[in-house]
Amino acid sequence: MTQMPDPQNPLRIGTRGSALALAQAHETRDRLIAAHGLAADAFEIVVIKTTGDRVLDRPLKEIGGKGLFTREIEDALLAQDIDIAVHSMKDMPTIQPDGLMIDCYLPREDVRDAFVSAQYGAISQLPPGAVVGSSSLRRRAQLAARRPDLKLVEFRGNVQTRLKKLEEGVAVATFLAMAGLTRLGMLHVARGAVEPDEMLPAVAQGCIGVERRSGDARVAALLAAIADRDSGLRVTAERAFLAGLDGSCQTPIAGLAELDGDRLHLRGEILRPDGSEVIVGERRGLAADGAAMGSDLAEELRARAPADFFDWS
Repeated sequence: MTQMPDPQNPLRIGTRGSALALAQAHETRDRLIAAHGLAADAFEIVVIKTTGDRVLDRPLKEIGGKGLFTREIEDALLAQDIDIAVHSMKDMPTIQPDGLMIDCYLPREDVRDAFVSAQYGAISQLPPGAVVGSSSLRRRAQLAARRPDLKLVEFRGNVQTRLKKLEEGVAVATFLAMAGLTRLGMLHVARGAVEPDEMLPAVAQGCIGVERRSGDARVAALLAAIADRDSGLRVTAERAFLAGLDGSCQTPIAGLAELDGDRLHLRGEILRPDGSEVIVGERRGLAADGAAMGSDLAEELRARAPADFFDWS
């Protein structure tokens, strides 16, 4: 029988300290409370500051990429200072440290990007030369491909920081994730959602993953009760696609898997950072074969890309 956490021995949940990260940690805690009939004081939220949170004045590609938002949290998990770690899966590197694993994904939220602007209602309404801010290479490359007449600027920081930059006139528009705004209770900020046919989202966007130590059978049993099968199937296919392209924060890559019963439809896209070239592809097949489909699609797009396509240094 699984030993349940209690106030004397709480389950320690590691997370970043942003409002969104804390909302995701609390969602994980609340799902565990509901699944196991536990009290809130059987859990402890442990805030861990990551390099990505500390260094806000430089683009992510200059300071190391995706691992900047996970490394310190994973170190704490390996050191047994926390019992689980809660992550936005779109921030997760495709390779995890030895001894750690993710096999618990929560039900996925809205995967779409949100268009945010005080002056304009949609991308199509932006006038030529309008300044749009984003820290995402993927969003900037997609926008450059569709609207090369716009001016794109670096726009780092949490949701509140980016909204403040809009108010200060640094840019007239930006993009956030619909999932994040939903979890923060801030959907009113979005002028509208950008459909995947217009901007394919980041791999695993909208999905929360819960990381644990590989040999921790007790935690594995606790998490099994809240793991969402459909989210797992979709994210597995998308991350296999990303892994096949060696995806990082220096690589504009988009991918989305959608389920219809036991069938899976995977779309993928790779871009040059300036939007001058976009290569797309898709796969359809059994959901159980999602990882193979992702790897196969990555191989196809790599083969179709010019020799210098991934040389973006």
